[in-house]
Amino acid sequence: MLLETGRVVAVETDAVWVETIRKTTCGSCAAQKGCGHGLLNRISEGHRSLIRALPGGINPQDCRVDDEVSISIPEAVILRGSMVVYILPLLLMLASAALGAKLLSTNVDLGSALGAVAGITLGFVLVRLHAHRHRDDKNLQPTLVKVLHHGTEAVRFG
Repeated sequence: MLLETGRVVAVETDAVWVETIRKTTCGSCAAQKGCGHGLLNRISEGHRSLIRALPGGINPQDCRVDDEVSISIPEAVILRGSMVVYILPLLLMLASAALGAKLLSTNVDLGSALGAVAGITLGFVLVRLHAHRHRDDKNLQPTLVKVLHHGTEAVRFG
């Protein structure tokens, strides 16, 4: 289970929006400068991200704007999610490029290009549909673990 802390920026009836700040862990890694994650962290250190967190250990209605909260997500979800987001569009692009080349045998390059564009577009549409379908699935989304520190203001949406 991966844990992250962040600040609540909005409270909905069934979830909270949490702002997290990317932190580097490269100081404790053996790879140090030879890894892509380290490069990304050097480029965007302090980059803020918004994450929608579902109820877990606490109810979203118990949170207020500016509360510091802890959210969690199972490690297996990150691996499966990466496969869906990166591999599915890539495989569809390659398969569609091959199919396009076969169908448009008079101009193989044009068929490959059109097939690749159609395949990657279909892949991205399927990823978006998958994300929408599992939007409220607690097994696949970040969940609230606890409130670490209470803020001051209460703003509610939804």
